[in-house]
Amino acid sequence: MRYAIPVNDGKLAQHFGHCEYFALIDTDEATGTIVRKDLVRSPGHEPGLLPVWLAEEGVSAVIAGGMGSRAQALFRENRIKVLVGAMGNDPEQLVLDYMRGKLVTGDNVCDH
Repeated sequence: MRYAIPVNDGKLAQHFGHCEYFALIDTDEATGTIVRKDLVRSPGHEPGLLPVWLAEEGVSAVIAGGMGSRAQALFRENRIKVLVGAMGNDPEQLVLDYMRGKLVTGDNVCDH
């Protein structure tokens, strides 16, 4: 499974659409391990662009601090699961916590 986490300065970016990079993290769900991590520059923030682009990159789930409701709907249309309100900094740890059922989430920090 492939996860996408928006990052700035190597840490979880609080607003999904305004990140510098995406950590694309491939996992082996059977063993609960990370098998690969790539840091890919964001193509920019245009309405509807990121869900399609990340779907083309093979992403199955997005873990974010905040994301607008329209973006969440577009991700679901592209068969990508959305987890918002993630709390933490390290993208790899966020994925591991999610796979172990221990991901801590709070409020969606995006208000649109």
